[in-house]
Amino acid sequence: MEIAATTSVSVAPQPPRPSNAFSRKPHSVSSLPLASFQRKHCVGNDKLRVSASSSLDAVVAAEKISPASLLDKRETGGVLHFVKYHGLGNDFILVDNRDSSEPKITQEQAAKLCDRNFGVGADGVIFAMPGVNGTDYAMRIFNSDGSEPEMCGNGVRCFARFIAKLENLQGKHSFTIHTGAGLIVPEIQDDGQAKVDMGIPVLKAQDVPTKLPGNKGEAVIQAELVVDGVSWNVTCVSMGNPHCITFGTKGGPNQKLKVDDLNLSEIGPKFEHHEMFPARTNTEFVEVLSRSHLKMRVWERGAGATLACGTGACAMVVAAVLEGRANRKCTVDLPGGPLEIEWKQEDNHIYMTGPAEAVFYGRALL
Repeated sequence: MEIAATTSVSVAPQPPRPSNAFSRKPHSVSSLPLASFQRKHCVGNDKLRVSASSSLDAVVAAEKISPASLLDKRETGGVLHFVKYHGLGNDFILVDNRDSSEPKITQEQAAKLCDRNFGVGADGVIFAMPGVNGTDYAMRIFNSDGSEPEMCGNGVRCFARFIAKLENLQGKHSFTIHTGAGLIVPEIQDDGQAKVDMGIPVLKAQDVPTKLPGNKGEAVIQAELVVDGVSWNVTCVSMGNPHCITFGTKGGPNQKLKVDDLNLSEIGPKFEHHEMFPARTNTEFVEVLSRSHLKMRVWERGAGATLACGTGACAMVVAAVLEGRANRKCTVDLPGGPLEIEWKQEDNHIYMTGPAEAVFYGRALL
């Protein structure tokens, strides 16, 4: 695989956001206002070549292609155009796939693109696709291991910002997205953050799914799960994808988990592949700072340790409320930054608010 990349990176502590990087006019693109220094890398391999830049002008000048062709959806010669986004460090390759209901690349190609040494580097590839059943858009995602999850909370915020740029939407806007987890409704706020109606949490054990028997009706709340000989208290919640939330091992109500002390790469896979989770599971390890302030580390199914997980933050607040540890509205600290999560009693929906930022534009020769 050969990788050739040209990047323009701002070294300022707070780089400016991209402004109007896309236009509603067909095949019309303006550049990101980022410039400080450039880096070029080339790694030998015969299967993938990647060219990326945080300035579209740099790509145009270097490759002598017009802005009109840069984000042309009609790919030729195995070229994939993309935009790299992140939501609190949970990073994704966004692909404009609105002209087809089939992803432009395979799951195997997505896994190669997500490789941080031999590809672009990301936690997943997200496709913006035509709407289904009356929705405005559909979203599919391939994880960094090539698997396909039902949905991704941080990913849907990146998706919303991506659509806003593609459609040149200004100010406050909302739209409907069909996902494998059902209908999701994000709303771009005036400050650029995305507020997402994540729907109603699922608690019925067989629908999460988990083989743990329900201990509060059909829900699994503060149940015992033995992992590698250690008994953990867990609550299981689905936000359209499965989550196992733990506030610590068994040993008394006053025991408090210190998430920074966890060896996540060792314990995470043991939860993910536990026999009690037939579809595998995402796992959230939680430290309670106050009834409105929680701290979380996550091991994501198919992606491993990530800097943030939106569905995980939502599921975790549900678990904290059910276990009597927190209020319905909380700030959740993740390694990549905070999310605001609210589980509204009046409609039983979970609402997540947080940022999503464009990082750079790129082309991959597959």
